[in-house]
Amino acid sequence: MNKSRNKLMRYTNATVERVFSKESELIAQIQAGELTQCLMLWQAKAPTLVLPSGKKWPESEHLKAELLVNGWQLHSRKTGGAPVPQCQGIINLSHLYVWPGDTPYSITQAYENLCFVLNEFFKKFGLTSQAHATKHSYCDGDYNLNINGKKIVGTAQRVIIKKGGGKIVLAQAFILIDVILDEIIKPVNLCNSLCDKKERVQANVHTTLFTHINERPTVESIYQMLTSAFVESKLYD
Repeated sequence: MNKSRNKLMRYTNATVERVFSKESELIAQIQAGELTQCLMLWQAKAPTLVLPSGKKWPESEHLKAELLVNGWQLHSRKTGGAPVPQCQGIINLSHLYVWPGDTPYSITQAYENLCFVLNEFFKKFGLTSQAHATKHSYCDGDYNLNINGKKIVGTAQRVIIKKGGGKIVLAQAFILIDVILDEIIKPVNLCNSLCDKKERVQANVHTTLFTHINERPTVESIYQMLTSAFVESKLYD
């Protein structure tokens, strides 16, 4: 992350709206050739349920009101996937980079690269993580990272066609650091219920970093460890 056209951004207390707006700005900078890649690390200022926009997940006034009663805001975003809770104690990364022009794009490889970096991050704490789906977890996927079979990371990926050719990859992950699991699943299950979805997520299929370690690193320390894991991987040089 030390090259002139690479960028590192850190937010410890940002609104979800600000972060997603900044993502759009960074995509525009990469499109313009001003940046090659950016790693943005962030944590939400206030409890917010991020909802994929569209007919599948309608942003109703009823849903907004019910969430607000429970202390959660609602933010819709033009992505696929499923509802994701954001709050203090959940660290997110958004990694924007240009896919190498001499290598055919592979969604599997892109996910595996991200998982490799995050596996190395957990190794710094003496932990071993594995990528696989986690039944009854929120925002489930084949590239969740799990510790002892419980989900600690969720990942997502989006590809933007670069002007003039090429692809921009937006790789994302949320990492459960220090949250009350019973509390963060409540807005997800409320949303599922009000949107007439049968699925219900379960707290006990998730875990947090602080469950597995004795030390309590600061958010800034965790950000530094994540940044180091990216740099040391040499996957994005």
